[in-house]
Amino acid sequence: MGLFGNAHTVDPVSAQRDYARLLGRGEQVHAAFLLIRDTILFTDRRLVLVDKQGITGKKVEYHSVPYRSITHFSVETAGHFDLDAELKIWISGSSTPIEKTFTKGVDIYEVQAILTQFVAR
Repeated sequence: MGLFGNAHTVDPVSAQRDYARLLGRGEQVHAAFLLIRDTILFTDRRLVLVDKQGITGKKVEYHSVPYRSITHFSVETAGHFDLDAELKIWISGSSTPIEKTFTKGVDIYEVQAILTQFVAR
């Protein structure tokens, strides 16, 4: 469904099971989102960006971002002609933000609220 613009939330329990090898002892997934082929995990310790690469998606790059490294972030809501919402995250020591695009299947306000919960600690 993601190929047709239907990005969606992923059950945290399923994400916990599917990405167990990436998680530290006792680390819990609180929210997860599937964006076409990529996945974003919000754990109690960090943000994990799963970037599937290549035609088959067998090559995968995992970005682990501790919440304390996030200096600021922004969200841009979808409009009438631009149907995608965007999340930009700036990491300390980098001038270029990490950018992720969310289609209409994900509430960008929910993503922003979850990120705020962990970054503002």
